[in-house]
Amino acid sequence: MNRSGAKCLSASQVPKSKGLVLHDWHAEVLALRAFNHWLLSECRGFLAQGRSLRSSSEDDTSNEKKEKEKEKEKEKEKEKEKEAYSPYIRRRRQDPDDSTITLPPFELNPDVKIYMYCTCAPCGDASMELCMAAQEDPTPWEVPTTPDGGDGELLDGRAHFSRLGIVRRKPSRADAETTRSKSCSDKLALRQVSSLLSFESSLLVATTENAYLEGVVMPEEEISRVGCERCFGEDGRMRELKGRFWSPGGKKGVEERGYGWRFRPFRVLSVPTGLVEELWAFGKSDPMGASASRRTKPAVISAVWAAASSVLVPSVVDNGAKSLPKLAGSRTGLYETIINGVKQGNRASEPLARGASALSRARLWGLSKEIVQSCVDDHDQETGTEIGVEERQSVELDVTKRIADASTYREFKKEPTVLTESLEARRSAIREARRVLSGWIPNLGDENWGLEVLIDPKKRKRCPN
Repeated sequence: MNRSGAKCLSASQVPKSKGLVLHDWHAEVLALRAFNHWLLSECRGFLAQGRSLRSSSEDDTSNEKKEKEKEKEKEKEKEKEKEAYSPYIRRRRQDPDDSTITLPPFELNPDVKIYMYCTCAPCGDASMELCMAAQEDPTPWEVPTTPDGGDGELLDGRAHFSRLGIVRRKPSRADAETTRSKSCSDKLALRQVSSLLSFESSLLVATTENAYLEGVVMPEEEISRVGCERCFGEDGRMRELKGRFWSPGGKKGVEERGYGWRFRPFRVLSVPTGLVEELWAFGKSDPMGASASRRTKPAVISAVWAAASSVLVPSVVDNGAKSLPKLAGSRTGLYETIINGVKQGNRASEPLARGASALSRARLWGLSKEIVQSCVDDHDQETGTEIGVEERQSVELDVTKRIADASTYREFKKEPTVLTESLEARRSAIREARRVLSGWIPNLGDENWGLEVLIDPKKRKRCPN
């Protein structure tokens, strides 16, 4: 049972999750995790397509060898042109003269831009002005103090709304257990430095400029320009990071090669109220102006949908369904119904692999490990790469595989024994961003488990009567 009333786990429940329960299932967080799941699936499909093309080429060469002996060299050239294709990702361009870094192996195509649509303002700092405007009594609340006289370490999502520019936890009922899940405003603000790529995705996809959100789109009535500028803008609470770069090649690496981390504020774009009402007739209504029949209550259910990989290769859909619907013409790659952080029909209090969302820590780690192994296998079979690049790739692939093969999640992500140069830069960028977002308290307790949690205990066989 969710005791926070906030679509997130209370601090006491986190240690019981074993990587199988989502800590936070607010819409913005699910969208971020679903994007990374889709991106990993795209990488997996890309690799599978490449293997299929190479296998087909080898068969063709074998069948026609006697008839086209004289054209052997020409055929080899054609084979090199047979590469996997995705409209969204591509193999990372390697420079033999650049010895700084050769991995991750993929990058987003340069023409890709990513936007997020939110039906309402993200909880936390970006929505504080809206919260104040909705109060009958806007008098500032008294701020609680700790025994040493300091302010409380992490304020509730909507409480003490007069305090601005601070990190907040998810809004919840007044009688709810404490949660350390940060607000959506704070998590989106952090992504302006860490990019949209999760740790798992960063093993495989390089952080280019278009790996950051281009813009967040909201109904015009849900936007406080003052709040958004303070929360996300380059002159707001994160202004100290303006002009900073984190990359194995430093500022030069970011500017010349386009890889690395930086503070990149996104644009806040609006949709006219009339268009919102036309497109979403049954959307969330104004609680003050709505009739009794139209008033809504927060739902306990979250729905997740993600498109299938654009690379058409046979694959097993994560939900195991045989027949999958299409949404606006797009094939389905993932759809789930989430209640209390697990798939509907399962209990978060007794988490099992069958109830774990594809977006859970354990599932995403398992998926990334599978893809890293595919990259290693492909590298072992490839020939013709420049010697210097091939040697660097072998070393960095070995490090990447050691990361993915960690025995526990703590060793995998929280306290890895080895890191690639790019992941070291990523860690430094996130550390600085959290320092600037003062009050960021880690949501610890769900790290001491390994991928064996994805194996459900065998059902006991019934004894014959």
